[in-house]
Amino acid sequence: MKEKYLIMDVAKCHDCNNCYMSCLDEYAENDWPGYQAPMPRHGHRWMDILRRERGQNDRIDTAFLTKPCMQCGEAPCKEAGGFASSRDDGIVVFDPIEGKGKDIKDSCPYGSIWWNEEQQLSQKCDFCAHLLDDPSWEHAVPRCVHSCPTGALSFVCEEPSDFAKMAEAEGLSVYKAELGTKPHVWYKNLHRFTKDFIAGQLLKDGDVAPGVVVALTGENGFAAELESDMFGEFRFDGLDGGEYTLSVAGKELKKVTVGGHSVDAGDFDIG
Repeated sequence: MKEKYLIMDVAKCHDCNNCYMSCLDEYAENDWPGYQAPMPRHGHRWMDILRRERGQNDRIDTAFLTKPCMQCGEAPCKEAGGFASSRDDGIVVFDPIEGKGKDIKDSCPYGSIWWNEEQQLSQKCDFCAHLLDDPSWEHAVPRCVHSCPTGALSFVCEEPSDFAKMAEAEGLSVYKAELGTKPHVWYKNLHRFTKDFIAGQLLKDGDVAPGVVVALTGENGFAAELESDMFGEFRFDGLDGGEYTLSVAGKELKKVTVGGHSVDAGDFDIG
């Protein structure tokens, strides 16, 4: 059976918060019987947006990662309260009747479950299941996807085997894969949020040096090359933590260590 997947391109998110606001508009003080009790007007972020700044000095960037419920195939919340279940399409839903008085927010390793004090319910994103099940909802996507102005969010319904091929072809990955929860939320350009870069600039006799091949070698046989751009600048991205060596034409420029932070290696005059 086909299952539903949300895809987020980290490189396209500008932190406009349209996804968060549309979620709030859909659920805050709105009752969807059988699906959701009203979300509080304040305090809940079912579509949360995480921020990470990378780099130093002028060589910096900022990435944003939208974090709804991951709709896990192996969802820890399903073992916590007895009122969570997975639909045939992969969406994890909470029974608002059976869940009364049960706070299971700590069961989610992603921090995507919220406690509604007024309703005495644990709540979370459900991909706007009430809309997806409504034939009159012509867009066939959750409100967050419909409201995204940059195309950072997309929504697909595919057989799991077909989606696996799509994920591999498009370089998609999951957030915190080490948790092994088999989520239905996938990311493109996730390295912008989870990994590091080494950047710098090449000069020649004091002027910029474009088109020069820069090599980066690291631990465990890592090796990569690229050409400096029209300003003589270079950036190796998607790096895991460790020590790396920058070189040009076999000549070592600098050893750089990354790990939880990105590095501006500086400027190098190659003569």
